[in-house]
Amino acid sequence: MTERERQIIDIIHREVKPALGCTEPIAVALAVAKAVEIITENCPCICPEGWRLKAGFRLDVAVSGNILKNGMGVGIPGTGMVGLPVAAALGAVCGESSRGLEVISGLNDAAVARAKELVAQGKVHISVAPTDHLLYVKATVSVDGRAEASTELDPHAYAVIEDDHDRIVETSFADRILASSESGAAVVEHSAEDDGLSVREILSFAESIPFEDIAFILDDRRLNLALALEGLEGDYGLKVGKAIRENQEEVFGDDFMSYAMGMTAAASDARMAGSTLPAMSNSGSGNQGITVSMPVIAFAMKYGIDDEKLARALILSNLVAIHIKTYLGKLSALCGCVVASTGSACGIVWLQGGGYEQICSAIKNMTGNITGMVCDGAKVGCAMKVASGVSCAVQSAVLALRGTCIPSTDGIIDDDVEKTIRNLGAIGSAGMKAADKMILDIMLCK
Repeated sequence: MTERERQIIDIIHREVKPALGCTEPIAVALAVAKAVEIITENCPCICPEGWRLKAGFRLDVAVSGNILKNGMGVGIPGTGMVGLPVAAALGAVCGESSRGLEVISGLNDAAVARAKELVAQGKVHISVAPTDHLLYVKATVSVDGRAEASTELDPHAYAVIEDDHDRIVETSFADRILASSESGAAVVEHSAEDDGLSVREILSFAESIPFEDIAFILDDRRLNLALALEGLEGDYGLKVGKAIRENQEEVFGDDFMSYAMGMTAAASDARMAGSTLPAMSNSGSGNQGITVSMPVIAFAMKYGIDDEKLARALILSNLVAIHIKTYLGKLSALCGCVVASTGSACGIVWLQGGGYEQICSAIKNMTGNITGMVCDGAKVGCAMKVASGVSCAVQSAVLALRGTCIPSTDGIIDDDVEKTIRNLGAIGSAGMKAADKMILDIMLCK
C-alpha cells in the first residue's frame, strides 16, 4: 500500500464510524461524560461503585445554535424522549467517553430512569453559547453534596467539544485547565488542505485499492441495513420508509427507486425516533451515513452485486460525500442529505458501469437539483428529506448514464466538477448563514 493510499484510508476511518443516536445530542452526552469522568478521577472519595446512578448532578451545557437546532426535536435512544436535556443526563449517569459517538451504548433501564429523574428535577440547564463555532459544546458538571468520608465539597469539571462531534479540545477540574489542544476548526482546515482529494483521485482509489484493504467498509451494510429493517418492522417516527414499501402496488411500484427510497427512509425513521441500534455515520452524521450508503446497498441487494464491487461503490460514495463536506463544514444551513445523496448517486452510477465523466455528471445533476434544501434541525421529519434525496440520486444517476448533464450555463454549475463542488460549499457555508439564523430564531420562538 502506498503512503497516499494509507492517507485516504485514514480519512475514511476518521469520517466513517459508528454512532448511536443523533450526533448533536450525542456530542452533548460525550462532553458531559468526559466531565463526570474527570470528577471520578480527581475525587475518589465520592466515587464508590455505582455512584453515578445515585449522585445528584447539576449539568450546565452551553451549545452553539446549530447544536441546539439539531438537538431540540430528535429522539434519544432508549428513552422515548427528545432533546438535549435527557441526552446530557444520560452522559452523566452511564456515558463512557472512550466509546466516542457510541458514548451511551451502555444505557440500561436504571440509567434511563435516573436520567429522566435528573431532567424532571430541573438539574439540566441548556443555553446558547456566545461562540462563532458552528459545532460547540461546553458541559460543566457539578456534584451535589459530598460523601460521608469525602473532603471534596461540590466538585465541578467541564469539557469542551469543537468542530467535530467527538473532538474534545479542553478539559478542566476545579477551575484548573487539565488539557487544551488545537481547535477543531484549525485541524479540519489543515486536513482539507492536506487531503487534497478530487473526484478523479477518489474514483481511481476506489477502483484500484486491494479489496482486503477496504473490506471494512462493508460494516456500512451491517449497521445501516439493520437500522432499515428495524424501521420497517417497527413503528418509528413518521413511518416514511414503511409507507413507501407498503404502497408498492397502489403508488410507488416495485422498481429500484421505490425500493431504495423505502429502505433508506426506514433507517432514518428508526434512527431519528430513538432506536438503540447504531448507524454508520459519515462526516459526523448518522443520517448522512445512512443516505450515502443505503441506496448503494439497496442496489446491490436488488441486483445481486458481490461484496467486492459493493465495497468499492461504498468507498466511492463515502469519499465523494467527505470531499464535498470539506467545503461545507460539519454543520450548515444546507441539509446534509444533499451531500450524502450526491455520494450515493455516484455509487449507483459506478455500479451500472459508469466512469469518471458520468460520475461528474451525476454530481452536477444533484447540485443543480436540490442544493436549496435547508436544514431545520434533526427530527423524525428528516426521513422525508432522506427519501427525497434518494429519489433525486436515482434520477441524477439515470440521466448521467444516458449522457445527460446539467450544463454550465445553469446556475452554480461549472464545467469543472471541482469548481461545482466549491460553489455548492460556498452556498451552504457562507451564502445560507442568514437563513440558518432565521431558522433557529423561528424554532426558538415556537
